[in-house]
Amino acid sequence: MKAELSARMKVTLYGLLCVLLIPFVFPTWWMVTSSFKPISDIFAFPPQLLPQRYDWTTYSKVFELQPFVQQYWNSAYIAAVVTIGTMIISSMAGYAFARIRFPFANTMFMIVLLGLLIPSEVTIVPLFQMFLQAGLVNTHWPLILVPMFGAPSIFATFVMRQFFVTLPVELEEAARVDGLGRFKIFVRIALPLAKPALASVAIFTFLHSWNLFLEPIVFLSSAEKFTLPQALTQYTDAYGGPMWNIQLAAATLTALPVLIVFIIAQKQFVEGLAHTGLKG
Repeated sequence: MKAELSARMKVTLYGLLCVLLIPFVFPTWWMVTSSFKPISDIFAFPPQLLPQRYDWTTYSKVFELQPFVQQYWNSAYIAAVVTIGTMIISSMAGYAFARIRFPFANTMFMIVLLGLLIPSEVTIVPLFQMFLQAGLVNTHWPLILVPMFGAPSIFATFVMRQFFVTLPVELEEAARVDGLGRFKIFVRIALPLAKPALASVAIFTFLHSWNLFLEPIVFLSSAEKFTLPQALTQYTDAYGGPMWNIQLAAATLTALPVLIVFIIAQKQFVEGLAHTGLKG
């Protein structure tokens, strides 16, 4: 009787989850299927779950109308550099706040966290003036330096600090007995144990850099240097109207690697957040 009741509860729960999944899955399904439709069919009511005919030329036009391969490479290498740089900076800063005792450490950490409360729109003008004077406008340096030392890095520092706080002090004391200094303890003991937190930082930082939109619009003006979010806005017709099917095809290609990375690394992402005390 209990086994039958448990089976019914599981079926009911899975059915409820499938219903709740529809609002999240349908926009992605609509994006992918609409990328194969003519523009007249995209806004048909009721919406068509599948195209009546598949137009594969939308994907070829993505590469014809924009230097999409170059733009793809721009987003990929910028996201990779920002991710690696943020992992290095945040792990060192997080370890310092968690393990090194220095005056006003907690106060300084709270001041650092206040950076999360400042919208990027507030600082974008002074940042533009600073990079303009340095001759770095219309280069990729602002897209690398701003996230690496901005809000994503602050959040990553918080995640790493919370993880290092949970490490047993006895590990460091044993390492000191063996003659290891502070930096070697960090590299040989703390950092290898922080792989779950580093995985969370890597995924979060990569997604943030990949989806960055405001900074590319402000700092870049050449199509060859555009990143993907900015490139998606450039698929317009002669009258300035959006070419919806081509935009959706480009958006599908843009979202594909992000979905693959998250599906592969979601276990490490959840595990890292659980170890840092951020789970709900």
